[in-house]
Amino acid sequence: MLPTLSRLRVEDLTTTNEAMARCLRLAVLAAKSDVPVVLLGETGTGKTLLSHAIHNSSARSDKPFVSFNASAMTDTLLESQLFGHERGAFTGAQQMVKGKFELADQGTLFLDEVSEMSPLAQVKILRALEYGEFERVGSERMLTCNVRVICATNCSLRECVRQGKFREDLYHRLNGLTLLIPPLRERIEELPALIAAELKASAASEDRVITAIHPEAMRKLMVHDWRGNLRELHHTVRTMTLLSEGPVILPEHIFFPPDLEPAVFGRPAEAADSRPPNSSNGQSTTADVSLAAAVNRHIRFVYEHNDLNQRKTARLLGISRTTLARHLREMEKE
Repeated sequence: MLPTLSRLRVEDLTTTNEAMARCLRLAVLAAKSDVPVVLLGETGTGKTLLSHAIHNSSARSDKPFVSFNASAMTDTLLESQLFGHERGAFTGAQQMVKGKFELADQGTLFLDEVSEMSPLAQVKILRALEYGEFERVGSERMLTCNVRVICATNCSLRECVRQGKFREDLYHRLNGLTLLIPPLRERIEELPALIAAELKASAASEDRVITAIHPEAMRKLMVHDWRGNLRELHHTVRTMTLLSEGPVILPEHIFFPPDLEPAVFGRPAEAADSRPPNSSNGQSTTADVSLAAAVNRHIRFVYEHNDLNQRKTARLLGISRTTLARHLREMEKE
């Protein structure tokens, strides 16, 4: 189980996926310097988690980590949130309030959804980053700050610049190092381990005893497209934990929202394509990420977890001992 966000370090994150491993190698380098970092990835891929890990692995780890979501906010409110305000600066400002830049001084400021910032907000942030100076709303006194900035976005900032939606000078100020976090559908070989970790944590939080996932249930999880990535995986595992009535997760315990349900489940199981979807660039991984290999890994996990007891393993998996023995013989040949 991973440490809490306040203690999570880059070294705590492991992967068997080549693209994700490259991302983590860059994260280790980023943590060793104050270079600005842009985390680029789809919704739910773990950008917030990685930002915490980089901060906790850096020389600023004992200083504040301050997060700010820049989307869907008026310019006045955004300016107040970022730079603070003085008492009486506007209606309802009954006391002085420090902004995110001031709170993050000497630490890390995490700007989430940075591509959604308004043009005015971009100008003010550029000035604060360029000169390390800002003013609270309603004040003429210049304050200074020293922050390390990590940004997150689900779209290319370079493309936003090309479309005139993002300032080019701010882009160059923020884009010291870009880390591309691959979506879960391109890390399919990691699914069994990620599901096992999520299930263990979910069962513990709900005080449930769940020891295995039925192969058909695992198959259903493996062929899903996971558009919501790790966030969707977390909620799916949490739901199936709540729905389960025994120690084994069955196919009927797995629920996907109707608009995310894979079309493959409209066909009989025998006709379903057991291969995971290819990555968007059409390239395949060198690892064996077939469904059969994933099922075998899961069976091996349950078998070893139960001290090589075939009777208990077969019962927990919901299969016959004959079927289990066949799988074990096939694994011995690998």
